[in-house]
Amino acid sequence: MTAGSTTPKRTYSLAVVPGDGIGPEVTDCALAVLDKAEELYGFSTEREHIQAGAQHYLATGELFAGPIEDSLRGKDAILFGSMGDPSVTPGILERGFILAMRQAFEQAVNLRPVRLYPGVKTPIADLSSERCDLVIVRENTEGAYVGRGSTVHAGTKNAVAIQESVNTRAGVERVIDYAFRLAASRRKKLTLCHKTNILVEAGRLWSDTLADVAKRYPEVETDYVHVDAMCFHLPISPERFDVVVTDNLFGDIITDLGAVIQGGLGVAASANLNLDGSAPSMFEAIHGSAPDIAGMGLANPAGAVLSLAMCLTHLGEPVAAHAVETAVVEVLGSMEGLAGAAMGGTTVEVGQRIVRALEVVAEGKTPLLAGQSIMESMAAAKNR
Repeated sequence: MTAGSTTPKRTYSLAVVPGDGIGPEVTDCALAVLDKAEELYGFSTEREHIQAGAQHYLATGELFAGPIEDSLRGKDAILFGSMGDPSVTPGILERGFILAMRQAFEQAVNLRPVRLYPGVKTPIADLSSERCDLVIVRENTEGAYVGRGSTVHAGTKNAVAIQESVNTRAGVERVIDYAFRLAASRRKKLTLCHKTNILVEAGRLWSDTLADVAKRYPEVETDYVHVDAMCFHLPISPERFDVVVTDNLFGDIITDLGAVIQGGLGVAASANLNLDGSAPSMFEAIHGSAPDIAGMGLANPAGAVLSLAMCLTHLGEPVAAHAVETAVVEVLGSMEGLAGAAMGGTTVEVGQRIVRALEVVAEGKTPLLAGQSIMESMAAAKNR
């Protein structure tokens, strides 16, 4: 569908969870872009703002379960800001809300594109945008993040802490299958990232599952890299990778490295995907709540807006999604720096620049981003 079409509007239900710190600021920018996208591309959203996060927890004791879960479960998608604050003990919000939501809603895949967009500055010397365009598919509900463990003799010199990592064949297979579908829509190369020489049992499960699933996708080339080697290769030769599939903990680590390569946490987006439509998927920038700069207008909203674009693709609006991505890239490419005062404007001002850039894209005055957009890859994998 093109901008200005008279086709009847499509309507989607969207939960908005601004959260803590800079979350409300960047989410407001994303919603301003969404308003303009709806106007230009002929769809609409019915939005419910959900109060959740540090202050809500301190006031009510409420985390994910109960009324919040019920409100979120009935939505088509969730747009998430950030969560966390020094006033709440580390682990309470992360485990009691974020991990609880991923598991309850079977958001099996954490999808994080690592693309250095044209004109965007990177700290990696001599790295060009042509050499950095990959996607990391992270298992999102198992591994070390199942939240299982115990401590005995706590607070003494004899303290013993046990933290469990759980990997199931079913959980691993669904993520690997999605990664193959994504790779089949791109450059047809899939890399498994693990630590099979040390984590032998879990590594064998991942390797054996990949070998079995590979039989369904003979057109996709596969290879393997240890996670420590990945931390070496990723910044030096990102062109080596197309789609990378990995476990929960390793994925959490290497995607932050990937974010630095593509310009910083402020420009990195992610999707937490429910693969069978049984519950809503959630979309968020990968940066944290950054309470030290909250309310100061120093946060880059690009990651939040790119996460919105991924959300639009998931909802079935790939044309609008590609246009939003293009608008973000146009603005990022014109900025002297990607964070703080170097952005050349406040958070709100950068968001408004993206809105104006989207109008220009919709008018056809700015061509859509060249190359294979993550939006196209997501749509192809979903329909395969």
